[in-house]
Amino acid sequence: MLGLGAVEWRVRTVTIPVLLAAFVIAHGGCTSGPQPMDDTSHDQDTLTWRASKDAMFRSETDSPIPAADRAGFRGLPYYPIDSAYQMPAVLNENREAPRLVIELPTSSTEMRRMQRVGTLSFSLKGTPLTLTAFADEGTRTITRLFVPFGDLTSGTETYGGGRYLELERTSTTLYDLDFNRAYHPFCVFNVSYVCPVPPPENRLTVAIQAGERLSASLPR
Repeated sequence: MLGLGAVEWRVRTVTIPVLLAAFVIAHGGCTSGPQPMDDTSHDQDTLTWRASKDAMFRSETDSPIPAADRAGFRGLPYYPIDSAYQMPAVLNENREAPRLVIELPTSSTEMRRMQRVGTLSFSLKGTPLTLTAFADEGTRTITRLFVPFGDLTSGTETYGGGRYLELERTSTTLYDLDFNRAYHPFCVFNVSYVCPVPPPENRLTVAIQAGERLSASLPR
């Protein structure tokens, strides 16, 4: 299950919301690493995931869409699915105990303390890149990695505060990094949410034209 919203919390209650369990992904639990998938299967799987998310945004009580606006919600805008934005990544994990904890800025004046799990190394269209993966401070059994990032679309085609990826934990150093599943933080849709902002090390100097993008009505 993909825990969208797990790294965000409401200003009103100052509590982390329950994981949103409406999203079924190809790999459940702790996997052995990326599983091969042909383009047709990948595209269909991504479309199914997006449809499930739209349904949740439209009808579930945990939706970040204000209740008064849900009936008119028409779905999230996305870039076209592009297999060039899905690639294997290798996690160079920080195994020191305890792991380094840093404070991430957020969409408010608060800071979010998170532990740095390690660095994901990958290549996008021939360009070698890295992203730092995080988990909440104090998490002992890490089942997913939180990867906030910004890129050259941030502030124009996508939210200026960046987007997120969540990766299921694997038993190896190999991960399936798929930017077609990059998503916006909930504070884009509802100001009552506080959302972590990617650190400078996760600001990519390339344009990630994959995953969620902004509609004309959403803030940049």
